[in-house]
Amino acid sequence: MTTISDEPSSKVSFWYDPKVRSIISQLILVGLIAWGLYALVTNTIHNLERLNIASGFKFLSTEAGFTLIQSWIPYDKSATYLRAFMVGLINTFYVAIVGIFLATILGFLVGIARLSKSWIISRVATVYVEVLRNIPLLLQIIIWYKILLLLSPDKRGSISILGIGEMNVTGLWTSKFIAHDGFWVTGIAIGIALVLAWKVSRWAHKRQDATGQQFPSFWAGLGIVIGLPLLVFFATGSPGVIESPEFVSEGPMLRRGFKTGVGFVFIPEFLALLFALVLYTATFIAEIVRAGILAVDHGQTEAAGALGLRRGTILRQVVIPQAMRVIIPPLTSQYLNLTKNSSLAMAIGYPDVMGAGGIVLNQSGQAVEMIIMIMVVYLTFSLVTSVFMNWYNAKMSMVER
Repeated sequence: MTTISDEPSSKVSFWYDPKVRSIISQLILVGLIAWGLYALVTNTIHNLERLNIASGFKFLSTEAGFTLIQSWIPYDKSATYLRAFMVGLINTFYVAIVGIFLATILGFLVGIARLSKSWIISRVATVYVEVLRNIPLLLQIIIWYKILLLLSPDKRGSISILGIGEMNVTGLWTSKFIAHDGFWVTGIAIGIALVLAWKVSRWAHKRQDATGQQFPSFWAGLGIVIGLPLLVFFATGSPGVIESPEFVSEGPMLRRGFKTGVGFVFIPEFLALLFALVLYTATFIAEIVRAGILAVDHGQTEAAGALGLRRGTILRQVVIPQAMRVIIPPLTSQYLNLTKNSSLAMAIGYPDVMGAGGIVLNQSGQAVEMIIMIMVVYLTFSLVTSVFMNWYNAKMSMVER
């Protein structure tokens, strides 16, 4: 009698083995990708040689010969192309960091406002979201730029902006802190204060889990972060001074205005780009926050209310921590979008990495190299942001019990 065994045969044909076919298919795919990259590189090099265009990155040491309207590092016409590219890189990084910070705050406030029981507050937040998120970002950047130029006095005059500084067509002029010798001690104190504030927050959280008693860790941490550096600053002889912008009101009319190099100035191009990015991105963050809050089971709110907690405490201590698990993944995408959307600054002449890189590209003719450098910059920004947000998302997910 012939019996049929349920166990698979140990002898399988070479071509029908799933592991072998998987390895072969992957090797073929890797080979095709390598061949494609090789063909792309060789064809590019051949075409550049045919057009008498030198390849490589040696051109970065060439003198730039052009100025940029904003630079956070020393820069002039005699600087190199690499220096000009670094100026654009820093400008992009600065507007992205500030934009993400402000858009997050505004987005959370608007998202919570949309769920407010006040009819006026919820409707105002709804109108803001529905209007601004449906207007193209490029158009918003241009509109804000034109508004700033139209409402600002010329360079021979100025208007006060909420006591923050003075503004005219050259930008928003504010005070600037200048550190002197010995300020490094205060810098170390700032770092120590941040660590102590974090330690206090962790201790308060563990204490609340163990005993149920709350501790004002936020205010305690804020006091440490502000008080300790100030104490060290005055104890070391106040090694620094606040420099206010200086307005020259006398002399020839063409020379009247703010004195260059005194105080700090936010140019109109930067302000217009920042306003547009923050207001536009905040509309999407608001919807993400609203969806995250609505995703929290209503029973959580009712249970917290039954314990006698106030609405503000319920929102901060119960709803938001649970909603963050829903909010963080799409919030990461908005951070990446804001960083990449900053490239639209070219429309108003702001020297971000695209603007500065574009000038270098046009003058040097090294299109391939510059495009590669710009791609690497945006890719690095995106990867760093994704890694940080994924880490934070994993940390928040582990809180669930």
